[in-house]
Amino acid sequence: MLLAVGLGVVGSATAGGDTTPARKLTIPRISNPPVLADFLSMEPTNSHGMVAVKEFVQRRPDDGKPATQRTVVYLGYDDKNLYLVFVCYEADPGKIRANMAKREEVFDDDIILLVLDTFHDGRRAYLFLVNPLGIQADGLVAAGLPDDYSFDALWYSQGKRTAQGYVVWMAIPFKSLRFSSESKQTWGIAVGRSSPYRNEQSWWPYVTNRVENVISQAATLDGLENISPGRNLQFIPYGFFRSFHSLDTLNTPPRFDTKPAKMDLGLDTKAILKDSLVLDFTLNPDFSEVESDEPQVTVNQRFEVFFPEKRPFFLENSTFFQTPINLLFTRRIADPQYGARMTGKLGHYALGAFFIDDRAPGKRVPASDALFGKRAYNGIFRIARD
Repeated sequence: MLLAVGLGVVGSATAGGDTTPARKLTIPRISNPPVLADFLSMEPTNSHGMVAVKEFVQRRPDDGKPATQRTVVYLGYDDKNLYLVFVCYEADPGKIRANMAKREEVFDDDIILLVLDTFHDGRRAYLFLVNPLGIQADGLVAAGLPDDYSFDALWYSQGKRTAQGYVVWMAIPFKSLRFSSESKQTWGIAVGRSSPYRNEQSWWPYVTNRVENVISQAATLDGLENISPGRNLQFIPYGFFRSFHSLDTLNTPPRFDTKPAKMDLGLDTKAILKDSLVLDFTLNPDFSEVESDEPQVTVNQRFEVFFPEKRPFFLENSTFFQTPINLLFTRRIADPQYGARMTGKLGHYALGAFFIDDRAPGKRVPASDALFGKRAYNGIFRIARD
């Protein structure tokens, strides 16, 4: 898990093997989406009008030298999706590492990487990773902070090994991203490739070990026009009914005791305003479907164990609340009944705020305690100029 963008990224399209960054790329709008089969020959005769970048530069082991293996990335977009096709050559294809694994478990494989800074502010970016079989991982990147892999977006990928290497196809819906409402977009972009067998990591544009803030090294991506993530409005209601029966063996004859039936209802709502502001509301949330925590050793620990946040209400734009010194740990909010949350960008300002209650404190004390049945209230507001 040491891979991703603790790596560093840069932007450039260079020519003739020159590693001097040319940090700008214009992406074309295409009429027909690319398909994986068109690129499996490694030398496609039909690239669907996509632009290609190919001058990858090593970040490791030889920072600044041309990549030892050829990589070509084709890029294009239409009204709904951003498309990328990675054509990755390998002189020894048998050494490629590719496992059919669960999502997010690709970090020991050969992988391709995409970093998208959709506000082009050098502060935050999306990270997308795919192995040669099309298995995905994704996360959020923030300058000066650890990568956050709790983020999960809806996007599409395919991958296939070939006699000369492997090919990866990606389609990222604009509705899965957050960006400004401008008719002409300017983003930051970097594409990378990691080969564990060669211990090599290469990028377009050139990414150096000497710069800590990787997002600020991304290339400028323009050409994106008249796209929108859509002003999404999501309603996710839930309900469940339960009844409990137990056998009472103390009475003769034994009989079943029936507890009163119980029904719970709840609602999660998400609204996107001006393409870049996200409002989340929750009422009586149900976290039973949230992925369980990975086991950790909790005995004989000098310091408190921190489990990552995986509850959807807290995940949207979670980097907006992160600071170099961790001031907020939302896992302490254990049993909320209702809450509201706002995150997003307004011009040069990043905003993050939420208010949520917690019934857990009143349940942890005996009935004789004055705080029994009471709840805690949590409010956070953060504004930062990017």
